[in-house]
Amino acid sequence: MTTMFVRHKVSNYETWRKAYDDFASVQKAKGVTGQAVYQATDDPNDITVTHDFVSVAAAQDFVNSDELKKAMQAGGVIGAPTIWFTNKK
Repeated sequence: MTTMFVRHKVSNYETWRKAYDDFASVQKAKGVTGQAVYQATDDPNDITVTHDFVSVAAAQDFVNSDELKKAMQAGGVIGAPTIWFTNKK
């Protein structure tokens, strides 16, 4: 299993959260098997998200999808996110 971590700033958490929740069906269709959202304790607009996938290739396909880019823009993501991949051992 591969877990993708994404950290980014958003302009408004509530706006971002609605866009994120509305994107759930696309996440599932693109191979997301589990997810979690974390909010920094000192900044509600500093978000870290995890998504689980069956492989690194599936995670990379998701990251590179036009649908994700549009959803992030609609959600008010500021700047480029920091993204990294891990394998659970």
